[in-house]
Parts: sequence; C-alpha cells; structure tokens
Amino acid sequence: MTEIVTVRVTKSLKENARKYKIDVSKTVRVALEDEIGKREEEELTQALSDIKTILQKIPDEEIVKAIRESREQRCLLSSI
Repeated sequence: MTEIVTVRVTKSLKENARKYKIDVSKTVRVALEDEIGKREEEELTQALSDIKTILQKIPDEEIVKAIRESREQRCLLSSI
C-alpha cells in the first residue's frame, strides 16, 4: 500500500527538476529510505552502547556461570 506525501518547494527548484528531468517521486523516495536507514543505524548503535554499559557492570564470573548453566540445561534437555 502506498501513501501520498506532499512537499512544498520553491518555484525555481521545481523548474530545475523539470529542466533536468528529475523523477521527483523516485528521488524523494530514495532520500527518505536513506535517511530512515541512517536513523535506524543510529538507533541500533545507541542500543548497543546501552547494552554494553549494562553488561560492563556484570562481573565476568557471573557471565561465565550463566553460560555454563545454560549449556548444562541444553545438554540435559537434548539427552531426554
């Protein structure tokens, strides 16, 4: 499904787009996709940074213990 987006531009910008036969719809679509991709990447980078901060507060021994317990549980479940 598609939606309509309206953009207000200067007259000269519209004339130049026509002059150079620029597909405005395609150009706007690509620009929006690129900007959304950048924003999503920034959001993920921030989330990873937050996760890193949280994980740094957990002692290494606790992480090792949790991994071992998880492996042991999987081994027990797979042997059933």
